[in-house]
Amino acid sequence: MSPHATGRRRVVNRSVTTGLPLALAAALVAAGTAAAAPSGDAAHVIRTATLGDIPLGAFSNALLPGSVDNDRGVDLGGIGSDIYPAGRKGEYWTVTDRGPNGQIKVDGKKRRTFPVPGFDPAIVKIRVTGDKVEVIDAIPLTTRSGKAVTGLSNQQGRDEAPYSYDAKTPLSYNPNGVDTEGIVQAEDGTFWLVDEYGPSLIHVSARGKVLTRYVPKGLNLTGTDYPVVEALPSVLLHRKTNRGFEGLAQLPCGDLVMAVQSPLSLPDANAGDASRTTRLLRFSPKKKAVTAEYAYRFDPVNVVDPSEDDPSELKISSVVAVGGDRLLVEERTDKTARLQLVRLGHKADILGGSWDDDTTSPSLEQLEDPTAAGVPVLAKRLVVDLGTVSGVPGKVEGIARVDRDTLALINDNDFGMTDGPGAFDAQGRLVDSGIKTTVTYVRLPEGI
Repeated sequence: MSPHATGRRRVVNRSVTTGLPLALAAALVAAGTAAAAPSGDAAHVIRTATLGDIPLGAFSNALLPGSVDNDRGVDLGGIGSDIYPAGRKGEYWTVTDRGPNGQIKVDGKKRRTFPVPGFDPAIVKIRVTGDKVEVIDAIPLTTRSGKAVTGLSNQQGRDEAPYSYDAKTPLSYNPNGVDTEGIVQAEDGTFWLVDEYGPSLIHVSARGKVLTRYVPKGLNLTGTDYPVVEALPSVLLHRKTNRGFEGLAQLPCGDLVMAVQSPLSLPDANAGDASRTTRLLRFSPKKKAVTAEYAYRFDPVNVVDPSEDDPSELKISSVVAVGGDRLLVEERTDKTARLQLVRLGHKADILGGSWDDDTTSPSLEQLEDPTAAGVPVLAKRLVVDLGTVSGVPGKVEGIARVDRDTLALINDNDFGMTDGPGAFDAQGRLVDSGIKTTVTYVRLPEGI
Protein backbone atom coordinates (compact mmCIF):
# COMPACT_ATOMS: atom_id res chain seq x y z
CA MET A 1 0.00 0.00 0.00
CA SER A 2 1.14 3.55 -0.64
CA PRO A 3 2.02 5.19 2.68
CA HIS A 4 0.86 8.64 1.60
CA ALA A 5 -2.34 9.95 3.11
CA THR A 6 -5.15 11.72 1.27
CA GLY A 7 -4.22 15.13 2.59
CA ARG A 8 -0.64 15.21 1.38
CA ARG A 9 0.80 18.64 0.95
CA ARG A 10 0.76 19.92 -2.64
CA VAL A 11 2.81 23.10 -2.33
CA VAL A 12 6.54 22.57 -2.01
CA ASN A 13 9.72 24.61 -2.17
CA ARG A 14 12.04 24.10 -5.10
CA SER A 15 15.75 23.39 -5.17
CA VAL A 16 17.74 26.18 -6.87
CA THR A 17 20.35 23.79 -8.19
CA THR A 18 18.12 21.16 -9.79
CA GLY A 19 14.70 22.77 -10.11
CA LEU A 20 13.25 19.83 -8.21
CA PRO A 21 11.06 20.20 -5.13
CA LEU A 22 13.03 19.87 -1.93
CA ALA A 23 10.20 17.76 -0.56
CA LEU A 24 10.75 15.27 -3.34
CA ALA A 25 14.43 15.02 -2.58
CA ALA A 26 13.53 14.29 1.02
CA ALA A 27 11.13 11.60 -0.14
CA LEU A 28 13.82 9.64 -1.94
CA VAL A 29 14.19 6.98 0.71
CA ALA A 30 14.98 3.67 -0.90
CA ALA A 31 16.07 0.16 -0.07
CA GLY A 32 18.16 -1.95 -2.44
CA THR A 33 20.43 -4.93 -2.58
CA ALA A 34 23.89 -5.72 -3.80
CA ALA A 35 24.33 -9.08 -5.43
CA ALA A 36 27.36 -11.30 -5.11
CA ALA A 37 28.70 -12.80 -8.31
CA PRO A 38 27.79 -16.46 -8.70
CA SER A 39 30.43 -19.08 -9.18
CA GLY A 40 31.18 -19.96 -12.78
CA ASP A 41 31.23 -17.89 -15.94
CA ALA A 42 27.65 -16.62 -16.22
CA ALA A 43 25.78 -13.34 -16.53
CA HIS A 44 24.90 -12.04 -13.07
CA VAL A 45 23.44 -9.07 -11.23
CA ILE A 46 26.10 -6.94 -9.57
CA ARG A 47 23.89 -4.22 -8.08
CA THR A 48 20.27 -3.19 -7.65
CA ALA A 49 19.06 0.30 -6.76
CA THR A 50 15.50 1.35 -5.96
CA LEU A 51 13.46 4.51 -6.43
CA GLY A 52 11.77 5.70 -3.25
CA ASP A 53 8.19 6.94 -2.85
CA ILE A 54 7.51 10.34 -4.45
CA PRO A 55 3.88 11.55 -4.42
CA LEU A 56 2.79 11.94 -8.04
CA GLY A 57 0.79 15.10 -7.38
CA ALA A 58 3.74 16.86 -5.76
CA PHE A 59 6.04 15.76 -8.58
CA SER A 60 3.68 16.89 -11.33
CA ASN A 61 2.64 20.19 -9.79
CA ALA A 62 6.26 21.16 -9.16
CA LEU A 63 6.79 20.92 -12.93
CA LEU A 64 3.43 22.29 -14.11
CA PRO A 65 1.55 23.95 -11.23
CA GLY A 66 -2.07 22.92 -10.98
CA SER A 67 -1.79 20.05 -13.45
CA VAL A 68 -2.87 17.37 -10.94
CA ASP A 69 -5.66 18.05 -8.44
CA ASN A 70 -5.91 14.50 -7.07
CA ASP A 71 -3.21 11.87 -7.50
CA ARG A 72 -5.34 9.19 -5.75
CA GLY A 73 -2.37 8.06 -3.67
CA VAL A 74 -0.23 7.21 -6.70
CA ASP A 75 3.54 7.66 -6.48
CA LEU A 76 5.89 8.55 -9.30
CA GLY A 77 6.52 5.45 -11.41
CA GLY A 78 6.53 4.41 -15.01
CA ILE A 79 9.94 6.00 -15.59
CA GLY A 80 11.20 2.57 -16.64
CA SER A 81 9.86 3.04 -20.17
CA ASP A 82 13.46 3.60 -21.25
CA ILE A 83 16.91 4.55 -19.97
CA TYR A 84 19.71 6.41 -21.76
CA PRO A 85 23.17 7.41 -20.46
CA ALA A 86 23.28 11.09 -19.43
CA GLY A 87 27.06 11.52 -19.58
CA ARG A 88 28.20 11.26 -15.98
CA LYS A 89 28.75 7.89 -14.36
CA GLY A 90 25.58 6.57 -12.78
CA GLU A 91 23.34 9.23 -14.36
CA TYR A 92 20.64 8.44 -16.92
CA TRP A 93 17.77 10.01 -18.78
CA THR A 94 14.53 8.12 -18.42
CA VAL A 95 11.02 8.82 -19.66
CA THR A 96 7.59 8.08 -18.25
CA ASP A 97 4.83 6.59 -20.33
CA ARG A 98 1.33 8.12 -20.53
CA GLY A 99 0.87 7.85 -16.79
CA PRO A 100 -1.17 5.70 -14.43
CA ASN A 101 -3.64 3.65 -16.44
CA GLY A 102 -5.46 0.37 -16.16
CA GLN A 103 -8.34 -1.68 -17.47
CA ILE A 104 -11.70 -2.50 -15.91
CA LYS A 105 -14.41 -4.61 -17.50
CA VAL A 106 -17.85 -3.02 -17.80
CA ASP A 107 -20.65 -5.07 -19.36
CA GLY A 108 -18.04 -7.59 -20.52
CA LYS A 109 -15.88 -5.02 -22.35
CA LYS A 110 -12.55 -3.61 -21.15
CA ARG A 111 -12.32 0.12 -20.59
CA ARG A 112 -9.02 2.04 -20.38
CA THR A 113 -8.83 4.10 -17.19
CA PHE A 114 -6.76 7.22 -16.53
CA PRO A 115 -6.90 7.75 -12.74
CA VAL A 116 -4.77 10.92 -12.91
CA PRO A 117 -5.83 12.47 -16.24
CA GLY A 118 -3.88 15.67 -15.61
CA PHE A 119 -0.58 13.78 -15.44
CA ASP A 120 1.93 15.01 -18.00
CA PRO A 121 4.59 12.62 -19.35
CA ALA A 122 8.06 13.75 -18.36
CA ILE A 123 11.72 13.21 -19.08
CA VAL A 124 13.30 12.30 -15.75
CA LYS A 125 17.01 12.40 -15.01
CA ILE A 126 18.13 9.95 -12.35
CA ARG A 127 21.34 9.20 -10.47
CA VAL A 128 22.16 5.74 -9.13
CA THR A 129 24.01 6.03 -5.85
CA GLY A 130 24.63 2.82 -3.95
CA ASP A 131 21.27 1.11 -3.56
CA LYS A 132 19.22 4.25 -4.24
CA VAL A 133 17.79 5.81 -7.40
CA GLU A 134 17.56 9.59 -6.99
CA VAL A 135 15.62 11.99 -9.22
CA ILE A 136 17.95 14.91 -9.97
CA ASP A 137 16.01 16.67 -12.74
CA ALA A 138 12.67 16.44 -14.51
CA ILE A 139 11.41 18.02 -17.72
CA PRO A 140 7.69 18.13 -18.56
CA LEU A 141 6.60 17.53 -22.13
CA THR A 142 4.75 20.60 -23.36
CA THR A 143 3.03 21.94 -26.44
CA ARG A 144 4.06 24.98 -28.46
CA SER A 145 2.15 27.23 -26.03
CA GLY A 146 3.72 25.60 -22.97
CA LYS A 147 0.74 23.49 -21.92
CA ALA A 148 0.91 19.85 -20.83
CA VAL A 149 0.66 17.36 -23.68
CA THR A 150 -0.95 14.86 -21.23
CA GLY A 151 -1.03 11.11 -21.81
CA LEU A 152 -4.63 10.92 -22.98
CA SER A 153 -5.74 9.02 -26.07
CA ASN A 154 -5.60 10.97 -29.34
CA GLN A 155 -8.30 9.85 -31.75
CA GLN A 156 -11.77 8.45 -31.28
CA GLY A 157 -12.20 5.19 -33.18
CA ARG A 158 -8.45 4.54 -33.37
CA ASP A 159 -7.25 4.78 -29.76
CA GLU A 160 -8.81 3.36 -26.64
CA ALA A 161 -11.58 5.52 -25.19
CA PRO A 162 -10.34 7.16 -21.95
CA TYR A 163 -12.30 6.77 -18.70
CA SER A 164 -12.03 7.88 -15.08
CA TYR A 165 -10.35 5.71 -12.43
CA ASP A 166 -13.50 3.64 -11.87
CA ALA A 167 -14.29 3.28 -15.61
CA LYS A 168 -17.65 5.01 -15.11
CA THR A 169 -17.03 8.48 -16.58
CA PRO A 170 -15.78 9.09 -20.14
CA LEU A 171 -12.88 11.53 -20.46
CA SER A 172 -12.07 13.77 -23.40
CA TYR A 173 -9.64 12.71 -26.09
CA ASN A 174 -6.57 14.93 -26.52
CA PRO A 175 -4.74 15.06 -29.88
CA ASN A 176 -1.65 16.41 -28.05
CA GLY A 177 -1.47 13.34 -25.81
CA VAL A 178 1.51 10.99 -26.09
CA ASP A 179 2.34 7.55 -24.74
CA THR A 180 6.11 7.93 -24.68
CA GLU A 181 8.21 4.78 -24.50
CA GLY A 182 11.77 5.41 -25.77
CA ILE A 183 14.34 8.18 -25.36
CA VAL A 184 17.74 9.26 -26.71
CA GLN A 185 19.53 12.59 -26.48
CA ALA A 186 21.08 14.19 -29.57
CA GLU A 187 24.40 16.02 -29.61
CA ASP A 188 22.62 19.39 -29.64
CA GLY A 189 20.90 18.60 -26.33
CA THR A 190 17.47 17.98 -27.78
CA PHE A 191 15.66 14.70 -27.22
CA TRP A 192 14.03 12.16 -29.49
CA LEU A 193 11.16 10.10 -28.12
CA VAL A 194 8.91 7.41 -29.54
CA ASP A 195 5.20 7.01 -28.88
CA GLU A 196 2.71 4.16 -29.04
CA TYR A 197 -0.38 6.09 -30.10
CA GLY A 198 0.62 7.24 -33.59
CA PRO A 199 2.90 5.45 -33.62
CA SER A 200 5.14 8.49 -33.73
CA LEU A 201 8.66 9.81 -33.44
CA ILE A 202 8.79 13.02 -31.42
CA HIS A 203 11.53 15.66 -31.43
CA VAL A 204 11.52 17.83 -28.32
CA SER A 205 13.68 20.70 -27.14
CA ALA A 206 16.16 20.43 -24.29
CA ARG A 207 13.39 21.73 -22.00
CA GLY A 208 10.67 19.42 -23.27
CA LYS A 209 8.74 21.49 -25.81
CA VAL A 210 7.50 19.37 -28.72
CA LEU A 211 9.23 20.63 -31.86
CA THR A 212 7.82 18.10 -34.34
CA ARG A 213 5.83 14.89 -34.14
CA TYR A 214 6.41 12.51 -37.07
CA VAL A 215 3.49 10.15 -37.74
CA PRO A 216 2.41 7.64 -40.42
CA LYS A 217 1.10 8.96 -43.72
CA GLY A 218 -2.69 9.07 -43.63
CA LEU A 219 -3.05 9.33 -39.83
CA ASN A 220 -4.80 12.71 -40.14
CA LEU A 221 -4.05 13.80 -36.60
CA THR A 222 -5.52 17.30 -36.30
CA GLY A 223 -5.98 19.83 -33.51
CA THR A 224 -2.49 19.58 -32.04
CA ASP A 225 -0.65 22.53 -30.52
CA TYR A 226 2.60 21.54 -32.22
CA PRO A 227 3.67 20.61 -35.78
CA VAL A 228 2.71 17.15 -37.03
CA VAL A 229 4.45 15.74 -40.13
CA GLU A 230 3.27 12.60 -41.92
CA ALA A 231 6.71 11.15 -42.69
CA LEU A 232 6.40 7.48 -41.67
CA PRO A 233 5.17 4.58 -43.85
CA SER A 234 1.38 4.32 -43.98
CA VAL A 235 1.57 0.58 -43.21
CA LEU A 236 2.18 1.59 -39.58
CA LEU A 237 -1.47 2.64 -39.40
CA HIS A 238 -2.05 -1.07 -38.76
CA ARG A 239 -0.23 -1.07 -35.44
CA LYS A 240 -1.96 -2.99 -32.67
CA THR A 241 -3.80 -0.90 -30.10
CA ASN A 242 -1.29 0.18 -27.46
CA ARG A 243 1.53 -1.55 -29.36
CA GLY A 244 3.16 1.19 -31.42
CA PHE A 245 6.82 2.21 -31.15
CA GLU A 246 8.49 1.21 -27.91
CA GLY A 247 12.23 0.89 -28.56
CA LEU A 248 14.49 3.72 -29.79
CA ALA A 249 18.24 3.69 -30.47
CA GLN A 250 20.67 6.31 -31.75
CA LEU A 251 23.40 5.00 -34.05
CA PRO A 252 26.90 6.56 -33.99
CA CYS A 253 26.10 8.35 -37.27
CA GLY A 254 23.13 10.06 -35.63
CA ASP A 255 20.44 8.00 -37.35
CA LEU A 256 17.60 6.70 -35.20
CA VAL A 257 16.18 3.17 -35.11
CA MET A 258 12.59 2.65 -33.96
CA ALA A 259 11.11 -0.72 -33.05
CA VAL A 260 7.45 -1.55 -33.51
CA GLN A 261 6.59 -3.28 -30.25
CA SER A 262 4.53 -6.08 -31.80
CA PRO A 263 3.63 -7.41 -35.26
CA LEU A 264 1.18 -5.22 -37.16
CA SER A 265 -2.48 -6.21 -37.32
CA LEU A 266 -2.18 -6.94 -41.01
CA PRO A 267 -4.54 -7.80 -42.54
CA ASP A 268 -6.39 -8.12 -39.23
CA ALA A 269 -5.99 -8.51 -35.48
CA ASN A 270 -5.94 -12.31 -35.62
CA ALA A 271 -3.00 -12.27 -38.02
CA GLY A 272 -1.12 -9.83 -35.82
CA ASP A 273 -1.73 -11.84 -32.66
CA ALA A 274 -0.43 -15.04 -34.27
CA SER A 275 2.59 -13.47 -35.99
CA ARG A 276 6.21 -13.48 -34.84
CA THR A 277 7.44 -10.89 -37.37
CA THR A 278 7.69 -7.22 -36.45
CA ARG A 279 9.54 -4.25 -37.96
CA LEU A 280 12.40 -1.86 -37.24
CA LEU A 281 12.65 1.50 -39.01
CA ARG A 282 15.67 3.72 -39.56
CA PHE A 283 15.12 7.50 -39.55
CA SER A 284 17.54 10.22 -40.62
CA PRO A 285 17.17 13.43 -38.56
CA LYS A 286 19.10 15.25 -41.31
CA LYS A 287 16.72 14.12 -44.07
CA LYS A 288 13.70 14.05 -41.74
CA ALA A 289 12.69 10.81 -43.37
CA VAL A 290 12.66 7.05 -42.93
CA THR A 291 15.59 5.66 -44.89
CA ALA A 292 15.31 1.91 -44.22
CA GLU A 293 13.02 -0.74 -42.80
CA TYR A 294 13.85 -4.21 -41.52
CA ALA A 295 11.92 -7.38 -40.75
CA TYR A 296 12.64 -8.76 -37.29
CA ARG A 297 11.60 -12.27 -36.29
CA PHE A 298 10.84 -13.18 -32.67
CA ASP A 299 11.84 -16.55 -31.27
CA PRO A 300 8.89 -18.81 -30.42
CA VAL A 301 7.11 -17.49 -27.34
CA ASN A 302 7.86 -20.60 -25.26
CA VAL A 303 11.57 -20.11 -26.01
CA VAL A 304 11.49 -16.52 -24.78
CA ASP A 305 9.23 -17.40 -21.85
CA PRO A 306 8.78 -21.11 -21.05
CA SER A 307 5.64 -20.29 -19.02
CA GLU A 308 3.86 -18.64 -21.96
CA ASP A 309 2.12 -20.10 -25.02
CA ASP A 310 0.48 -16.98 -26.50
CA PRO A 311 2.63 -15.37 -29.24
CA SER A 312 0.75 -12.08 -28.84
CA GLU A 313 2.63 -11.64 -25.55
CA LEU A 314 5.92 -11.16 -27.45
CA LYS A 315 7.17 -7.56 -27.52
CA ILE A 316 10.24 -5.49 -28.31
CA SER A 317 10.69 -2.93 -25.55
CA SER A 318 14.25 -1.73 -26.02
CA VAL A 319 16.85 -1.38 -28.76
CA VAL A 320 20.38 -0.26 -27.92
CA ALA A 321 23.12 0.84 -30.30
CA VAL A 322 26.39 -0.99 -29.62
CA GLY A 323 28.64 0.36 -32.38
CA GLY A 324 28.46 0.69 -36.14
CA ASP A 325 25.12 -0.64 -37.37
CA ARG A 326 24.80 -3.17 -34.53
CA LEU A 327 21.89 -3.24 -32.12
CA LEU A 328 20.87 -5.10 -29.00
CA VAL A 329 17.19 -5.99 -29.32
CA GLU A 330 15.15 -6.96 -26.28
CA GLU A 331 12.54 -9.66 -26.90
CA ARG A 332 10.28 -10.01 -23.89
CA THR A 333 7.04 -10.94 -22.25
CA ASP A 334 5.95 -9.27 -19.02
CA LYS A 335 7.81 -11.96 -17.06
CA THR A 336 11.17 -12.32 -18.77
CA ALA A 337 13.40 -11.15 -21.63
CA ARG A 338 16.22 -12.15 -23.97
CA LEU A 339 18.72 -9.82 -25.64
CA GLN A 340 19.66 -10.46 -29.27
CA LEU A 341 22.43 -8.85 -31.33
CA VAL A 342 21.62 -7.81 -34.91
CA ARG A 343 23.37 -5.91 -37.68
CA LEU A 344 21.43 -3.55 -39.95
CA GLY A 345 22.73 -4.33 -43.42
CA HIS A 346 21.68 -2.69 -46.71
CA LYS A 347 20.58 -6.02 -48.14
CA ALA A 348 17.99 -6.43 -45.38
CA ASP A 349 16.15 -3.19 -46.25
CA ILE A 350 12.48 -3.75 -47.21
CA LEU A 351 11.40 -0.08 -47.24
CA GLY A 352 8.98 0.80 -50.01
CA GLY A 353 8.59 -2.78 -51.23
CA SER A 354 5.56 -4.99 -51.40
CA TRP A 355 5.61 -5.59 -47.63
CA ASP A 356 4.76 -1.91 -47.10
CA ASP A 357 1.67 -2.32 -49.28
CA ASP A 358 -1.24 -3.30 -47.05
CA THR A 359 -2.97 -5.04 -49.96
CA THR A 360 -0.13 -7.57 -50.33
CA SER A 361 -1.43 -11.08 -49.62
CA PRO A 362 -0.22 -12.88 -47.68
CA SER A 363 1.14 -10.01 -45.63
CA LEU A 364 4.58 -10.05 -44.04
CA GLU A 365 2.88 -10.79 -40.72
CA GLN A 366 1.05 -13.82 -42.16
CA LEU A 367 4.14 -15.59 -43.49
CA GLU A 368 4.92 -18.79 -41.60
CA ASP A 369 8.51 -18.68 -42.87
CA PRO A 370 9.43 -15.19 -44.10
CA THR A 371 12.94 -16.25 -45.13
CA ALA A 372 11.59 -18.99 -47.39
CA ALA A 373 9.34 -16.36 -48.99
CA GLY A 374 12.36 -14.23 -49.85
CA VAL A 375 12.15 -11.76 -46.97
CA PRO A 376 15.65 -10.72 -45.77
CA VAL A 377 14.92 -11.20 -42.06
CA LEU A 378 17.62 -9.79 -39.78
CA ALA A 379 20.06 -12.44 -38.55
CA LYS A 380 20.47 -12.40 -34.79
CA ARG A 381 22.63 -13.87 -32.03
CA LEU A 382 21.57 -14.42 -28.43
CA VAL A 383 23.65 -12.34 -26.01
CA VAL A 384 21.90 -13.15 -22.75
CA ASP A 385 18.72 -14.80 -21.52
CA LEU A 386 17.71 -12.53 -18.64
CA GLY A 387 15.24 -15.16 -17.47
CA THR A 388 18.19 -17.23 -16.30
CA VAL A 389 19.80 -14.37 -14.35
CA SER A 390 18.79 -14.30 -10.70
CA GLY A 391 17.69 -10.88 -9.46
CA VAL A 392 16.43 -9.44 -12.74
CA PRO A 393 12.92 -7.98 -12.28
CA GLY A 394 9.92 -8.55 -14.52
CA LYS A 395 8.80 -6.13 -17.21
CA VAL A 396 12.22 -4.71 -18.06
CA GLU A 397 11.51 -2.00 -20.64
CA GLY A 398 14.73 0.03 -20.70
CA ILE A 399 18.33 -1.05 -21.26
CA ALA A 400 21.49 1.04 -21.37
CA ARG A 401 25.02 -0.06 -22.13
CA VAL A 402 27.30 1.00 -19.28
CA ASP A 403 30.49 -0.48 -20.74
CA ARG A 404 31.56 -3.49 -22.81
CA ASP A 405 30.67 -5.90 -20.02
CA THR A 406 27.81 -4.21 -18.16
CA LEU A 407 24.19 -3.32 -18.83
CA ALA A 408 21.81 -1.18 -16.77
CA LEU A 409 18.21 -2.42 -16.81
CA ILE A 410 15.15 -0.48 -15.66
CA ASN A 411 11.69 -1.93 -15.12
CA ASP A 412 8.27 -0.38 -15.66
CA ASN A 413 6.35 -0.68 -12.39
CA ASP A 414 3.12 0.73 -13.94
CA PHE A 415 2.93 3.36 -11.18
CA GLY A 416 2.03 0.57 -8.76
CA MET A 417 -1.25 -0.03 -10.57
CA THR A 418 -3.07 -3.24 -11.35
CA ASP A 419 -6.06 -3.93 -13.58
CA GLY A 420 -9.59 -4.54 -12.36
CA PRO A 421 -11.99 -2.81 -9.96
CA GLY A 422 -9.76 -3.66 -6.99
CA ALA A 423 -7.04 -1.24 -8.14
CA PHE A 424 -8.56 1.46 -5.90
CA ASP A 425 -10.21 1.30 -2.51
CA ALA A 426 -13.65 2.59 -1.53
CA GLN A 427 -12.24 6.10 -1.11
CA GLY A 428 -10.72 6.06 -4.59
CA ARG A 429 -7.15 5.67 -3.31
CA LEU A 430 -4.65 3.37 -4.99
CA VAL A 431 -4.17 -0.14 -3.66
CA ASP A 432 -0.48 -0.19 -4.49
CA SER A 433 0.98 -3.32 -6.10
CA GLY A 434 4.18 -2.89 -4.10
CA ILE A 435 6.32 -3.19 -7.25
CA LYS A 436 9.12 -0.63 -7.21
CA THR A 437 11.13 1.01 -9.96
CA THR A 438 14.64 -0.43 -9.91
CA VAL A 439 17.85 -0.04 -11.86
CA THR A 440 19.64 -3.38 -12.07
CA TYR A 441 23.21 -3.76 -13.28
CA VAL A 442 24.04 -7.02 -15.08
CA ARG A 443 27.60 -8.14 -15.85
CA LEU A 444 28.10 -10.13 -19.05
CA PRO A 445 31.16 -12.38 -18.86
CA GLU A 446 31.69 -12.35 -22.63
CA GLY A 447 30.83 -8.69 -23.12
CA ILE A 448 29.18 -7.29 -26.23
